[in-house]
Amino acid sequence: ESNASITAEQLFLLEALGRATDDDRREIAAELLATQGDDGGWPVWHGAAGDLSVTVEAWYALRLAGVPAESEPMRRARDRILMLGGANKARFFTRLWLAVLGKYPWKSLPAAAPELMLLPPRAPLSVYRFASWARGTFVPLLAVLSRNPTFPQQPSVEEIFAESPGSVDGPPPRAPGPLTSTMRRLMPLARTYNRWPVASVRRASERRIRRWILDRQEVDGSWAGIQPPWVYSIIALHALGMPLDHPVIERALDGFSAFALRREGRLRIQSCISPVWDTCLAAIAIHDSGTAGDDDAVDRARDWLMAREITHEGDWRRISRRGEAGGWAFEFHNAWYPDTDDTAEVLLALLKAGVPPGDGVVQRAVDWLLAMQSKDGGWGAFDVDNTSRLVGQFPVCDFGEVIDPATEDVTGHVLEALVDCGVPVGHPAVRAGIAYLRARQRDDGSWWGRWGVNHVYGTGSVLPALAASGVNMQEPWVRRAVAWLQACQNEDGGWGEDIESYRDPSLAGIGPSTASQTAWALIGLMAADPGNPAIEGGIAWLVRKQAADGGWDEDAFTGTGFPLDFMIKYHYYRLYFPVMALGRYAT
Repeated sequence: ESNASITAEQLFLLEALGRATDDDRREIAAELLATQGDDGGWPVWHGAAGDLSVTVEAWYALRLAGVPAESEPMRRARDRILMLGGANKARFFTRLWLAVLGKYPWKSLPAAAPELMLLPPRAPLSVYRFASWARGTFVPLLAVLSRNPTFPQQPSVEEIFAESPGSVDGPPPRAPGPLTSTMRRLMPLARTYNRWPVASVRRASERRIRRWILDRQEVDGSWAGIQPPWVYSIIALHALGMPLDHPVIERALDGFSAFALRREGRLRIQSCISPVWDTCLAAIAIHDSGTAGDDDAVDRARDWLMAREITHEGDWRRISRRGEAGGWAFEFHNAWYPDTDDTAEVLLALLKAGVPPGDGVVQRAVDWLLAMQSKDGGWGAFDVDNTSRLVGQFPVCDFGEVIDPATEDVTGHVLEALVDCGVPVGHPAVRAGIAYLRARQRDDGSWWGRWGVNHVYGTGSVLPALAASGVNMQEPWVRRAVAWLQACQNEDGGWGEDIESYRDPSLAGIGPSTASQTAWALIGLMAADPGNPAIEGGIAWLVRKQAADGGWDEDAFTGTGFPLDFMIKYHYYRLYFPVMALGRYAT
């Protein structure tokens, strides 16, 4: 579960392509109206203030669905948008959708030349310098931002703009640098070139883009198993001349049905789905609970996971010249983008399910993980040394993360898996990983969490890795991490951390107790200091808060897509992490 923009953009796509039905409009409108915040806007996560860009998209989706502009929900949304500066201040992707729908001038958006696609993979501005998720979006955008496909819609947007659309600049890049102003000044030149390109070079560029997109469509119709590359690839292919009834586009549109949740007259689109991640973590939890022998759940999970090994050489090979393919992706289908985090957790699940470390599937994954280690000793999620600060200065990069450097939580998971799979603790990769983690420890003793909220997640991911890797858990730097977790425990015995800690590090480890974050803290403490008195309080909190159905209630978003910009609620986090913690305590 993410935010309303994903569902709104589904209606944008369907309306642009002439595929929206009355049921789509009615059910999407019902979903959006039901999730509007008290301030009139739509937030990025439950409990947050209404976000400008998400609110603009939800407002226009409701207008497309036929909700009158003068209705009370729409007036409240409009007031929120104007209070936040108006739609001209929305992020690039929001303004891009308005341009696609004929409501924002293309000339006021950044331009991009498809010829960038011809650069070699290691060139400074190559598409392979972007993180995998950004790359999958940026490549089709090269066609969209040069071809400017427009599908005019009827409802107007003037009332949500404080000035005329496109008359003022949008937000700057999220990570500006010395070339930011130069790139902005080059935009008129890029637009001019897009009007009068070198014909032969433009044809070659667009052929490369088309081929790249076609090669990466998954069997379920998606691209990379996530929404942004998916929707922009459809628009790009159509802009490049592919008819809407082409099997590629038909398969892509049909694929959204697996991401759609229709309940009680409402339709919500998931930004992605996480079956591999959920399955391996659930299998670990069942094993750790001591109930694995009660049925064949772990065995069936093992067989299912092993059947989904990826041996295809994906985009990672364009930069990494080492190792052979062998790993797992997050989704049902994402052969081009296995990731180190899923691969590490799948390995841990397979070992617990009885797969020997010497098994071929395990060894291939270990070899691949070793090949994916970055120069700083850590691991990123999808690529090696994906650290370019240049690509983040593109004017389109005003949202989210566009690079994939090594992170503490992923590095912790990978180290734990490697050592459990038999890599010696004295191996250079293990020593380098430990050195990376030691260097990345914060002054307060915690570690930042890239893919979960936040320092509780990071610290809970690192401590088990240090214990598995032979680190002396009495060393002062490890004890500082233990002391930090102990100090963050709430009076009720649990742990929690607010998403705002990504903005304000002084909030690290502070927030109402949640089941998933309490479990992460316990997992870290039990690995580093099994006799710590804080453990008893955390276990008592989980026992006390368990619901009659065996689960735990949790409204909080504790998963992270992009810190602050795109937060995720994994509905199983409230289940398998507490079971993991309780099981490890019991044994």
